[in-house]
Amino acid sequence: MEFVDETKVTVRSGSGGNGTVAFRRERNLPLGGPTGGDGGDGGSVIFVADRNADTLLPLARTQRYSAQSGEPGKGNNRHGASAEDVVVRVPVGTVFQEDGRVVADLDVDGATWTAVEGGRGGKGNASFATSINRSPREFTYGGEGAEKKLRLELKLIADVGLLGLPNAGKSTLLSRLSAAKPKIADYPFTTLQPQLGIVSDGYGHELVMADIPGIIEGAADGAGMGLRFLRHVERCHFLLHVVELQPLDGSDPAENYRIINQELAAHSPRLAAKPQLVAANKIDLTDSEEALERFRAAVDAPVQPISAAVGTGLKDLVKAMFALREEERSRPRESEPTYDDEPESADATIAEPAKPVADGMTDDDAFDPDAVSPEDMF
Repeated sequence: MEFVDETKVTVRSGSGGNGTVAFRRERNLPLGGPTGGDGGDGGSVIFVADRNADTLLPLARTQRYSAQSGEPGKGNNRHGASAEDVVVRVPVGTVFQEDGRVVADLDVDGATWTAVEGGRGGKGNASFATSINRSPREFTYGGEGAEKKLRLELKLIADVGLLGLPNAGKSTLLSRLSAAKPKIADYPFTTLQPQLGIVSDGYGHELVMADIPGIIEGAADGAGMGLRFLRHVERCHFLLHVVELQPLDGSDPAENYRIINQELAAHSPRLAAKPQLVAANKIDLTDSEEALERFRAAVDAPVQPISAAVGTGLKDLVKAMFALREEERSRPRESEPTYDDEPESADATIAEPAKPVADGMTDDDAFDPDAVSPEDMF
């Protein structure tokens, strides 16, 4: 299935059904009283985070979700049926924006958000009967539905995010540490979309690792595949930076490390400030300890020498990852960005309608209890 991590949708809730004016008329019951039923509620549009969903592709294909309106009330105190809600399932980590403001973030499996709430059903004249007003002619219209245009953005939920230049060995590392099967080849940009894998420490503990397409110099300005996939590592506890210790192109591994961090800072200083663990990869291609020591002296993060292809150093890397995750979990959680303007609730768009009155009606007027609606009276 194609991976889609952003799209736009339009959602609309259903209007409430109108209340009805009706009176009970029987031969032996001339003063039967009001029997106009209430209208049914309109349907809402609700988003639900589902861990079994992994792309926004279905929403990109169906870009409008509309709920039905409630039915109008009927005579004999029969209420109109309420419309069913429209439930849309999205991947865990979906962020919703309206007019550039974040209005919802479904970052937990099963989390729900009502994007637009259905209009409330109107009241029939039976609801206005009192001891001193036994023949009310008041009713209310159903509340109007609401419509919103939303932008959806998927940010994958993972414990650790893999970073590195193209062909640094990130996909190979993910395939060795988890059951994930990313595409692996000897040319750059074999990873074209984010990949997730579950890493186990062998003692029943697991963490989620996210691999994103490689980043190159100038990615912040659109070079290569740009930085659009970096959103998928924004929620991670820390970053695992994979660096080729002795690149075949003769480049300096320490300089490659700095290039990635510069691109991170250009995209998001907050992301660049996340803790990093560096994996010096492909040590099986050289016996030189000198290159490793020079690299360790040039970077400001813990370095784990590994060979993803052969498996050298992977156990120590896994131990270091779990230790760093526990250390980050124990820190006070950094507060999420706040937004000055709180989103308006769906209720605010549904005004309480005024009570219209059926003019010109007298107690002697006869009504068909099964077919009287407000539209027929005016």
